[in-house]
Amino acid sequence: MSSSAAASAGSPTAPSPSAASPSAAPGASAPTPGNPAPGDEKDDRLVSVGRVRRLLMTPEVGAGGAAILVFIGFTLISPVFASQAGIANFLDPAATMGIMAIAVALLMIGGEFDLSTGVLTGSTALVTALAVTELNMNVWLGMLLSLGFALVVGAINGVMVHLTKLPSFIVTLGMMFVLWGLNYAVTQRLTGQVTVSGVREYAGYDSAHALFGSAVGPFQISLVWWLVLTAVGAVILLKSRWGNWIFALGGNSDAARAVGVPVMRVRVGLFMTTAAAAWLVGTLTVIRYGNATVTSGIGLEFYFIIAAVIGGCLLTGGAGSVIGASIGALIFGMVQQGMPLVGLPSEFFRTILGLVLLAAVLVNLWIKKRAMKVTS
Repeated sequence: MSSSAAASAGSPTAPSPSAASPSAAPGASAPTPGNPAPGDEKDDRLVSVGRVRRLLMTPEVGAGGAAILVFIGFTLISPVFASQAGIANFLDPAATMGIMAIAVALLMIGGEFDLSTGVLTGSTALVTALAVTELNMNVWLGMLLSLGFALVVGAINGVMVHLTKLPSFIVTLGMMFVLWGLNYAVTQRLTGQVTVSGVREYAGYDSAHALFGSAVGPFQISLVWWLVLTAVGAVILLKSRWGNWIFALGGNSDAARAVGVPVMRVRVGLFMTTAAAAWLVGTLTVIRYGNATVTSGIGLEFYFIIAAVIGGCLLTGGAGSVIGASIGALIFGMVQQGMPLVGLPSEFFRTILGLVLLAAVLVNLWIKKRAMKVTS
């Protein structure tokens, strides 16, 4: 090795012009802060995202903003809305709606729908009430029997969707009508009525009431269930392997299977989760009021989906938030209970809810687009 080559190899100085990168074309201008050299441009995908922008990119922001606006609007018109009694009033329906919205959000993130959830809440309440009153069963045993029934329904939905490749919309729509018919037929055949009452008179009711039907001051125990399940659902979705699997399943089930995601187990598990949530809502209802009716839960499945969509869930799957879905349920409760306070006819409830849904989705979409913009 020559002395000049050795010196070049050990020298910390910049290379000579003759050794410049071949990507620098002859005659090209020297790189400046505003004119980076070719090959030095920063990929937009690698641009750092600040904390504020990252916060705005979360699906909860649109729903949270809508909830704040709804609360402020009702409070300005009727200050009693923000009182303790007023808050307890709208948190009551929001809690049961939120419990279902959490499970429905997880299912939608996984790319599926369940239209049987509303009727299933009524079915589980009826199974509990009929088992207790017709079979003279302990209330706790009746609830366990009802839970088993719900899980079987959820498993059937999941297995059918997975094996037949039919849209979950069709499969669960069929299940909804099956349950709807059974609710009427079985209840009327056994009792001759459409309502099953008298649950309070049987063994185990008092202890069950403490867990599923009691209240702390003006707040129902369902609020505690809602908050706990929201936290649990958020941790599962964001901090666990199952959460990664759910997002992967909703994004692309074939790709998820290719990388080792147990697609069938996750899909069936999600349907069983919505069924278990329906059982909990049905149990909260039958234990609180001591009776069950065949019309309970009919049509609520669309409200559950609305709450999940307000919270940032996409109809195409692969995106969404448990916390956002709970905020969507909160909006539902505020609108439902706030309208009478401000003098709006209850007949307009669905109209207002639809407008809130559209507004929340548009706000969420606008914020997300703004957050995703990267300065050039």
